[in-house]
Amino acid sequence: MAIDKGHRFGIDFDDAFPQGLVMVGEVSPDKEYQSREDRAANRPVRQRVDEVTGKRQWKVMVTDPAETRAKRASFEITLLADVQPVPTTSEALPGMRPIELDGLTAEPRVAGQGEFKYQSYVFRATGFKQATSNAKTSRSGGTGETPKAA
Repeated sequence: MAIDKGHRFGIDFDDAFPQGLVMVGEVSPDKEYQSREDRAANRPVRQRVDEVTGKRQWKVMVTDPAETRAKRASFEITLLADVQPVPTTSEALPGMRPIELDGLTAEPRVAGQGEFKYQSYVFRATGFKQATSNAKTSRSGGTGETPKAA
């Protein structure tokens, strides 16, 4: 039994990102490449459409606080939705907000160059989840339980 190239594995957000993610910036459309000739002819820039789901692609820059290597800590995640997804959390710092993703998938890829190749993943999601208070507590090192009064 073989797994086809480009297979997307469904994964739980807490398994993929145990300390959560921090969104940096805003959600923006993932636009197709436009050649110099296309720009000169004033052709409109088209938004990419996912070949598997048929939904529009949006991109967002995130940082994984659990990643120890600085070069791999920040990366883009593709959101697949007909309309632009809106984060459900407020900003912790200007331009930065903790997020949880809904409908997360991971597609294995090889990244790096030459002899410095490593296993990487392309993450896609269908939108943002409403953050729960238990998840925030457990990510910050707590037990997720409320303290009992003595």
